[in-house]
Amino acid sequence: MTDITTEELKIKLDNKEEFVFIDVREPFEYEEFNLGAQLIPLGAIPGVLNDLEQHKDKEIVIHCRSGARSGNAKQFLMELGYKNVRNLLGGVVRWQQLYS
Repeated sequence: MTDITTEELKIKLDNKEEFVFIDVREPFEYEEFNLGAQLIPLGAIPGVLNDLEQHKDKEIVIHCRSGARSGNAKQFLMELGYKNVRNLLGGVVRWQQLYS
């Protein structure tokens, strides 16, 4: 699945589209600024696979600060058979540049 741009994500959020939205940053980063995604720090992803299993066929958008950690999370999930995982290009840094 192709990654998602900040502009595409904003449209999805504005239109209240249904998708699984995950923030893989650390809690202190989430507290400073967040987009309303479910917080699952990157290191905790393996521990929540049972919970994520129900979303295996749904669109999943993952983000972090810049796109690196979320890219790793995307790759990990795709290796486990998740087919519709998208990484937010530029992360919240890009979001804040455009919308803050």
